[in-house]
Amino acid sequence: MQIRVPIKELNSRIERFRKQMDRDHPTWQITAVFSKINLYYFTGTMQEGVLFIPRFEEAVFWVRRSYERAAKESLFPAIKPMESYRDAAVTMKNLPDTVYLEKEIVPIAMLQRFQKYFPFTVIEPADIQIGKVRSVKSGYELALMEESGKIHQRVTEELVPGLLKEGMSEMEFFTELYSLLIHQGHHGVARFGMFDTESILGQIAFGESSIYPTSFNGPGGNYGMSPAVPIHGSRNRKLRKGDLVFVDTGCGVEGYHTDKTMTYMFGKSLPDEAIQIHLQCVEIQNKIAAMLRPGAIPSVIYDEIMNELTPAFLENFMGFGTRKVKFLGHGIGLTIDELPVIANGFDEPILEGMVFAVEPKKGIPHIGMVGIENTFVVTPQGGRNITGNHPGLLKVY
Repeated sequence: MQIRVPIKELNSRIERFRKQMDRDHPTWQITAVFSKINLYYFTGTMQEGVLFIPRFEEAVFWVRRSYERAAKESLFPAIKPMESYRDAAVTMKNLPDTVYLEKEIVPIAMLQRFQKYFPFTVIEPADIQIGKVRSVKSGYELALMEESGKIHQRVTEELVPGLLKEGMSEMEFFTELYSLLIHQGHHGVARFGMFDTESILGQIAFGESSIYPTSFNGPGGNYGMSPAVPIHGSRNRKLRKGDLVFVDTGCGVEGYHTDKTMTYMFGKSLPDEAIQIHLQCVEIQNKIAAMLRPGAIPSVIYDEIMNELTPAFLENFMGFGTRKVKFLGHGIGLTIDELPVIANGFDEPILEGMVFAVEPKKGIPHIGMVGIENTFVVTPQGGRNITGNHPGLLKVY
């Protein structure tokens, strides 16, 4: 049975976006939304088209393909069919000179086709405003993320050990894990907002593979299938006794994700030094989680944590070698990577209902990436973990 986003949700999102635009751009008149993730957020269907959100008039979603599917899936009150932007243009009069749209997402060629029929002279970005609205989750959204978190916890903390077998390849483990997640209720994809980023599940790695260089903007790594497909897992790297197993995956329900990293010790224990480093990462996660209260400043959290760490610990922290990321956590929802980020430059107070993936990790030569990641909801009492409290380095022997 298909779940349709409630009309109350859709109306609330449009109105909250308008209020955000009023605060940030007091003279705005109209916004055009093109990306399928944002179209789903505002309309409840992921079809090809353009959503116009005027400041004062009714928002209208013009759909090229498929109008029939949009009409069945969505409770959005104003959906209209079009063959091209021309059809929408003939109905819209007295347009302003300026349009706000997703400048981080819309390709130049698409913008040029759009401007052929909508000759706006000034293009301004609405990406930040959409991101701010999406960052605060409703009860409806949190319920879906909590369901995802339960699947995530059950699979990684209870079922993954049964998949691990000596001699299996990373690729074999990846496919078995993916199948297991799907059967448990995962929606089947891990979506990212960052430009040109592909992922189906996340980063799966054995041992030193988890610190192998990758273009992905995260602390972990993996060999991947090949230079042409540097994701999933290697066909050649086989699981050996004594390996660290690194599992950094997204899970999701009805479009809404959780993010979780679990580590396992296969066959025998890791060296004591590696275990102690891992436990320090867990302590860092817990300290950050306690700070996730309304009014806290992400950049302040980041500075406080980083300034407490010793130079020795900072070496290979949040990456390996020169490949280190400059954040400790990130917002999450319809994509894995949402606003805000626990990093320098994010100076606005966080709000109740925001959700963060917190991921302190550290690379260790010849062993791999230790550390942890869980998903937390911001509450007055601090971050509420929705993906499980296991500290990681789960023994599989």
